[in-house]
Amino acid sequence: MTSDAPTRAYRRLSVEERRSQLLESALTLFAHRAPEEVSLDDVAEAAGVSRPLVYRYFPGGKQQLYEAALRSAADELRGCFAEPPQGPLIERLGRALDRYLSFVGEHDAGFSALLQGGSVVETSRTTAIVDGVRRAAAEHIMRHLDVEEPGPRLLMTVRMWITAVEAASLIWLDQDKRPPLDELRDGLVDHFVAGLAVTAGRDEQTAAVVRSALALETPDGPVASLARRVLPVVADAAHLL
Repeated sequence: MTSDAPTRAYRRLSVEERRSQLLESALTLFAHRAPEEVSLDDVAEAAGVSRPLVYRYFPGGKQQLYEAALRSAADELRGCFAEPPQGPLIERLGRALDRYLSFVGEHDAGFSALLQGGSVVETSRTTAIVDGVRRAAAEHIMRHLDVEEPGPRLLMTVRMWITAVEAASLIWLDQDKRPPLDELRDGLVDHFVAGLAVTAGRDEQTAAVVRSALALETPDGPVASLARRVLPVVADAAHLL
């Protein structure tokens, strides 16, 4: 007796392919649910494999799988700030933020649990993974600023801005992704420019960086637009000078 049911061809995955499949399934789940709400059974079901197979690749269980998934996400986040060193600095930063915020939007629940430290699976290792992303972002930005040895004021300004980006991302998620992503991106770019400008008033290294960056800007670019919006407000306060 023969069956009329169609046969399904399966391809045996390599070790690396199977591991990538499990990590992708885990990241998809973490994107929509807090890490403590995701079980190994959930990951196995999402990947279409058995629970013992998940343990074979991640014998440390859920904690090992979660940390591996975070490292995979961290690698992607690090890449967000990688940009060819050509063209106006602010346009490069805008493209990097587009990639970063798109990732945040696609992995909202997991991103929130990770940065807010609210996950029961958080450890010193997961904290180190997140801090590594922050440091990598700062290094990318310094390369775009063409600064090899940033002084304490410039470094603090850049690290504070990265922290502000994280905080804004969490608030954006909490407010149902409002304002629109492009408005959030433009606002964060403006904050970066404003932060550098303020620090430049007290630090010669930052002032030199600002002068160099402004030389690449165009009259119709984002920096000029920011100046046109801010200068009238400052002029209104001229009586205070």
